[in-house]
This record gives sequence, structure tokens and C-alpha cells, in this order.
Amino acid sequence: MLKDLWDFLRERKKFWLLPIILAMLLLGGLLAFTKGSVLAPLLYPLF
Repeated sequence: MLKDLWDFLRERKKFWLLPIILAMLLLGGLLAFTKGSVLAPLLYPLF
């Protein structure tokens, strides 16, 4: 899947999408890992 995404970005010259995709992955991972932790009440006001 990552190879297909990279091929799409490279072929269509859409490298500006890369930071958006990375930010979405980081925020999603942050929310998933902190869902049941002590940090959850501190992160929910951000969203």
C-alpha cells in the first residue's frame, strides 16, 4: 500500500500531499495510543 501511494505521488507530482498524509497519520496514532492513558484528558481539548 505504501509503495502504491509513493508511486501515485511520484507519477502525478503530488508531493505536496505528503506532509498532509504524515500529519494525519501522526495525529491518528497519537489519538489511538493515548485513548486509554492518562494523557487523554489533556489531548481532547485540542480537537
